[in-house]
Amino acid sequence: MTMNKESLIKELENKKIPKDAYSLSGGLPNEAFCFNQINGIWEVYYSERGIKSGLKTFVSECDACIFFLDLVVKACFKK
Repeated sequence: MTMNKESLIKELENKKIPKDAYSLSGGLPNEAFCFNQINGIWEVYYSERGIKSGLKTFVSECDACIFFLDLVVKACFKK
């Protein structure tokens, strides 16, 4: 599977993930999964109370997108 930010957006919409559950522009929104690129490194983390939790970094946009999608889907659909 090859994925970039544009295809990630489509997958999140197709899976009906609530838009308030994530941010694709990074930052520190309250209680949201975040996806961001800084200096060529892709970051995936959970933002809560202004803190990045569970920060994972990737050199590959594709790897970051796949990880982010899996993380968000599991979090939003766990029972």
